[in-house]
Amino acid sequence: QVQLVESGGGLAQPGGSLRLSCAFSGSFFDSNFMAWYRQAPGKQREQVAGITVAGNTNYLDSVKGRFTISRDNAKKTVSLQMNSLKPEDTAVYYCNRRASPLWAWGQGTQVTVSS
Repeated sequence: QVQLVESGGGLAQPGGSLRLSCAFSGSFFDSNFMAWYRQAPGKQREQVAGITVAGNTNYLDSVKGRFTISRDNAKKTVSLQMNSLKPEDTAVYYCNRRASPLWAWGQGTQVTVSS
């Protein structure tokens, strides 16, 4: 059974940076495309960034050039480096597979961007 544990969120000022981490427990991490998602209050969850097994990446247009997703297959982790943060990046961030069927969601990590 897969378990996902996100960490690294917090309060950041506009223009600041945060680095999120997702720890995966279970099997076949290195054969799955992974992604970071976020859900802001009153909005649907959206995929922010994805990464293939080979390390190819894709990003939501609004975060291109500011966010970088990476993975460490040996450590079974996925990271999201977030720079030049904006108030509209405020959300709970989650990791999961990039495509269905998704695993059970972790608890997420709250990111708040505010001055």
